[in-house]
Amino acid sequence: MNVELIDSLKLLSKERGVDEEELFEFVEEALVAAYKREFNPKSTDNVRAEVDRETGDMRVFITRTVVAEITDPNSEVSLEEAKALSEDFEIGDMLEYQISPQDFGRLAAQQSKSVINQKLGQAEKERIHQEFSDRIGELAYGVVQRMDRREVVVDIGRAEAVLTRNEQSRLDNYEFNQRMRFYILRVDERHGRPMVLVSRSHPNLVRCLFEQEVPEIGTDVVEIVSVAREAGSRTKISVRSFDPNVDAVGSCVGQRGMRVQNVIDELHGEKIDVVEWNEDPVVFISNALSPAKVLRVDLYDDESARVVVPDHQLSLAIGRAGQNARLAARLTGWKIDIKSESQQREEVEHELLMHFDDVLDQDYDDYVDDEHNEFAEDIKNESNESTEDLINEFSDELENDVLNDIKEVFAEETLEVTEAENDVQTELADLSDSTEDETV
Repeated sequence: MNVELIDSLKLLSKERGVDEEELFEFVEEALVAAYKREFNPKSTDNVRAEVDRETGDMRVFITRTVVAEITDPNSEVSLEEAKALSEDFEIGDMLEYQISPQDFGRLAAQQSKSVINQKLGQAEKERIHQEFSDRIGELAYGVVQRMDRREVVVDIGRAEAVLTRNEQSRLDNYEFNQRMRFYILRVDERHGRPMVLVSRSHPNLVRCLFEQEVPEIGTDVVEIVSVAREAGSRTKISVRSFDPNVDAVGSCVGQRGMRVQNVIDELHGEKIDVVEWNEDPVVFISNALSPAKVLRVDLYDDESARVVVPDHQLSLAIGRAGQNARLAARLTGWKIDIKSESQQREEVEHELLMHFDDVLDQDYDDYVDDEHNEFAEDIKNESNESTEDLINEFSDELENDVLNDIKEVFAEETLEVTEAENDVQTELADLSDSTEDETV
């Protein structure tokens, strides 16, 4: 009775997550491979092995055909040798022999060990692929095993996962035996072995953490619409509610901020902004730039938006190194250009002055062209003797008329510009009043 073999297979089954019956089959295949290595037959189709599931006893059986003349001693037996065992044997009958594996040599034992390791690795690879391919995009609890300068090896249950440098967060300290939650990216292979790749910097890590912390998300009452993240620094998420009686932002924040604080603790202090999604891009962009207050949002056809904020909140709206504006742009999908109130006023005034100059130049050119065409027509209708007098007369009239018309155009344009400037001043004054109200 081979008790040690039975105990070893059971322990291996538990450690590697491979079915015990598969391990017995691997041992049987290894015995056949050992026989091939020991006797070098042309084929092993006539060889089979058995391992008793209760006692662990191993046996190898070889089937040979009874022939008149032997050409392959590994698969054939002579009629005389068969009749020595029983007179009933005839040519073409099958005779099965039993061989003890203990008779195999050292090289055959090594071959057997190699086959078992190969089969075991293949079974483990298939198991990991089958188990974790269905869990891509989910969270997994893991324990840090070891780390080097580029990678962290994590135990995530029945497999080891790898956290590459690009998927790490700068706020994390990967210490031995530290427990964390990881986002499963994909299942890959390295040196012929299955490898699960995980992440601590992926935006969906934050999404999955909120799905675990907020029951309203699990019941489809609240939805996370979009996530923008710069791992180790700041994250913005937009949420909406399908129930008018449920506040989406309040559900994610939780009572006294407990829910969002649990996510922040898991991310080791990463800042999180929860904003309300809105189908109106103007409102959504204003919410996305929180905590800055927005005075005005202008949308353009190229998916860009110009945002006006109070002068004292320009730096808050842009954020350190442009982070707040950058995350808001990713969250909303709009290109955002942020201007202060005074910058907007200067641009409006500059555009009005440029418009005034263009109109004045165009009116003058049109007037001169009209007068020139009329003068040319008069010359065609006059005789040669009176042409010189007509030219002198036209020059005097042109000079006087041009001067008078320019004065009139200048007066009209000046009036228009004055009215436009008054409108701008009124608009900016309203903006200032609104800013003071918000400040109060």
